[in-house]
Amino acid sequence: MTKAVLQGNVLKWQKLSIQYFNYKPSLVMKRYLPSLLILVSSVMGQQITEASRISKMPIIDGDVLNDDAWDNVPGVTSFTQKTPDEGKIVSESTVVKVAYSDDMFLVSVVCYDSEPNSLVISDTRRDSPLNNSDSFSFIIDTFKDYQTGYLFGTNPAGIEYDAQITGGGEGGGMMRRFSMGTGGGFNVNWDAVWKVEAKQGDFGWSAEFAIPFKTLRYKKDKDQTWGINFERVIARKKEEAHWAPVSRQFTMNRLISAGTLTNVNVPNTRNIKIMPYVLGQNNKVINDTSNSYQDGNFGLDAKMSVSSTMTLDLTYNTDFAQVEADDQQINLDRFSLFFPEKRAFFLENAGLFSVGTGGGFFGPDIEMFFSRRIGVGPDGVPVPIIGGGRLTGTLSGMKIGMLTMRTDAVKNLTDENQYSVLRIKKELPNRTHIGAMYTGLDRMGENGYMNQAYALDAQIGIGELSKIIMFGGLTDTPKMDKDNAYAFHTELARDTKQVSTSISFSEVGSTFKPEMGYLKRESYRKWSGRIFTRFRPDNKLGLLEIRPHINFDGYWKLDGFQESGRWHIDNHWEFRSGFEIHTGTNLVREGVIEKFVIADSIFVPSGTYNDQELQLFIMTDRSKAISFSSMNRIGGFFGGNRINVTPAISFRYKDKVTSEISLSHNNVDLPGGKFSTNLIRARFTYSFTPKIYVQSLLQYNSRSDQWSVNGRFIWQQSAATGLYLVYNHIQDYDGIPVASSTKSFVIKYSYLFDAI
Repeated sequence: MTKAVLQGNVLKWQKLSIQYFNYKPSLVMKRYLPSLLILVSSVMGQQITEASRISKMPIIDGDVLNDDAWDNVPGVTSFTQKTPDEGKIVSESTVVKVAYSDDMFLVSVVCYDSEPNSLVISDTRRDSPLNNSDSFSFIIDTFKDYQTGYLFGTNPAGIEYDAQITGGGEGGGMMRRFSMGTGGGFNVNWDAVWKVEAKQGDFGWSAEFAIPFKTLRYKKDKDQTWGINFERVIARKKEEAHWAPVSRQFTMNRLISAGTLTNVNVPNTRNIKIMPYVLGQNNKVINDTSNSYQDGNFGLDAKMSVSSTMTLDLTYNTDFAQVEADDQQINLDRFSLFFPEKRAFFLENAGLFSVGTGGGFFGPDIEMFFSRRIGVGPDGVPVPIIGGGRLTGTLSGMKIGMLTMRTDAVKNLTDENQYSVLRIKKELPNRTHIGAMYTGLDRMGENGYMNQAYALDAQIGIGELSKIIMFGGLTDTPKMDKDNAYAFHTELARDTKQVSTSISFSEVGSTFKPEMGYLKRESYRKWSGRIFTRFRPDNKLGLLEIRPHINFDGYWKLDGFQESGRWHIDNHWEFRSGFEIHTGTNLVREGVIEKFVIADSIFVPSGTYNDQELQLFIMTDRSKAISFSSMNRIGGFFGGNRINVTPAISFRYKDKVTSEISLSHNNVDLPGGKFSTNLIRARFTYSFTPKIYVQSLLQYNSRSDQWSVNGRFIWQQSAATGLYLVYNHIQDYDGIPVASSTKSFVIKYSYLFDAI
């Protein structure tokens, strides 16, 4: 704030104090406290704004400039760049207004643009990534606890983008699209009931958001203060700006970085939603014989507000026919693969149920509760879910999560199972929490047994940049040694603008077995460390940022034998044009205790292998209509050599067509033999509107010699309800001419009844 502005504000308050000297202090405070807070926050560098109650509901059509309902609502206009020029004001004017009615929380934005014909719209599907498109997003921390929040966003096409934020929003890291389904800081698969519309014009573009209060969870207090922040992305300039400034090492999801919204008078809402579905399908299977059959089904989900802070979800005859097929993977190691959760019922509030340890980009090391254990049998075969329920929310200052589900028996595959989870979490100031979890899996067959797991977790915030993370777990499995059924993890991390560092230690006992969870490998000790730096040169050679860093992950068996070790030494070169190149090397040690099959008739013998590989990643500007990326590795591999290339090309036509073709190729030369693998993936989307689109996913896996097609027509109505036409075809060529073929066609319709 300049000296002149500060003096003007002081004089203004001197006049106000004289004018209202004889008023009751309570009246003065009631009338002018919000303005006083805004003044004080401006002096101290904090961002505060006030929500306005409106008597006339705006028409939600995106035309903000011609809707007089917004005329008397004050606007937020001060936006600061995070990239490319950190600390500078946004290059294009932006005006945001916040209001509310009896039952709606309302936000409008006008994104002025000097080149309105240069707007970039990268996709029009719900929840499509917004970082490569012109976009506007905002977060709200309704409990003002810096722990949990909501994100809503859109682009000039008016798409709906929503997400839940947990753990303070720090667990999501640099990734804006979290879909792993068991936790982290960012869950984009949460779909709520709300509305947004956008409009383009010679001024740029504008949008209006209408979010029912009953979609949100908040405290019982009438007059509330929330955390809030706004983000604008100008794609052609690679520009990202925020109202409350965000340091380069974080995203807007970090709730402690948000500003403050005052004067939110919330209603005491009740919410009952019922979502029934009907389904018909035709299946044809060809193997040794050929048979086909038709089937029909029905079921329902229900959502009820127990209070303004607690929600009960119920499901009967649960079905996920509309969910996109998994991305296939090829395993060239001897540890478990991680397939992320994609089913909406399990993804809502998933962050609350996340207890365990991270393990990197490809998934966690430990998750005490992994929802894909429910309704998915061996080799990914679907298992019918009879039904269940989930209760989540806040009670007496504690976060509470309870879940129970029952799955049906499948002949020659699995018995009927009962799954139970209890989670409690106390959130404290400064990104600190302590929590506990219990899971129980009751295998109810003739030879059934009960697997139980117990866990404690905690995070201690140290200032705004450092934290300590701790986790401990125990399991109880009949006929297994309880003394060694343990796991624990401790980590110290610090994130500054230029340097992020972390060091952690984990240990997993020999009989630790969380059957409702995920365990990548068994019985080990692990040390990890990371130093990650960021530097922004003064526009040298078009460079935006360089990020030299070093990581180490080492796994030892409990007897001291080193099973894995990896030093990753890398540097990222990011240019203002959007082009990136990462140059690195990996020093790898693999200790193989027992030989394993890595390809047909090719074994990796037991022994210790010390190898080095070079790594090169390139990526072009993803906001362009055509973009390209490829991760390439060459070097030692289990005592031999490997060339690994993963080229991918993306194509976009206006805002209607998006597609991507990718290849993951391995050429491996080992002492025991040579082999190669190919995994081809092609995605295609055509959007008629943001809520009506066609998607297809074609995959070929040379390891299994199998082609698969997943095609979906989606006419989405609200909160993941609507009409779905799904076609699946799996063709197995592991034989002459065809070993097996499975085709299925499903039509499903679900509808949302908003009972209250």
